[in-house]
Amino acid sequence: MNNAVSTEMRGDIALLILNRPDALNAISRDLALGIVDTLIDLDNDPAVKGIVITGAGDRAFCAGVDLQEARDIQVHEVEEWFGRVCNCYRQILMTGKPVIAALNGVATGGGFQLSLVSDLRVGHPGVRVGQPEINAGIPSVMGSYWMSLHLGWSTNQELSMTGRLMDAAEAQRLGLLNRVVAAEDVVPTACDLASHLAGKLPTAWRAPSSGFAKSH
Repeated sequence: MNNAVSTEMRGDIALLILNRPDALNAISRDLALGIVDTLIDLDNDPAVKGIVITGAGDRAFCAGVDLQEARDIQVHEVEEWFGRVCNCYRQILMTGKPVIAALNGVATGGGFQLSLVSDLRVGHPGVRVGQPEINAGIPSVMGSYWMSLHLGWSTNQELSMTGRLMDAAEAQRLGLLNRVVAAEDVVPTACDLASHLAGKLPTAWRAPSSGFAKSH
């Protein structure tokens, strides 16, 4: 059993909970594998109509890749390690059911990217989001790409090059957060959105024969 991920049901909406609160739910190998395997299981479960991804605790949705683990990665392991993280994004896009990101705290780096590839994003006023990798000497390659699907060139460049974090109000103004609600309402609102999207006709929701389940 992969303890880095847990699930709960809210009616016919499944909560996929990133369960590493002591590490700010940072993406480790185990968490990345858990996200992918759990999404596949939930997508194949006919009792599940939609999926909400959130983080355990109240400090972080996901603080990006686990830099502590990354420091110990050997050169010959980089491709496999990076591939696991990228598979998280791919699997969210491949999931045929609505996937809503419920940001219960900070979402940075790879964690912010998890939310960007989700169908919609809900946060609260205390949420902070962004791509601070450059401040740790790491180029924001994936982050810059996923932000380019949401933002104009100059804003994307500024955020990628400065590494600054946005508050919820700015993120909503830029279209990076779809809803900003009270902290206690983040998950319920995300579940409501997932349920609403799940009610759409599947022939319209799914992108036929595209290689992806949804046309992001």
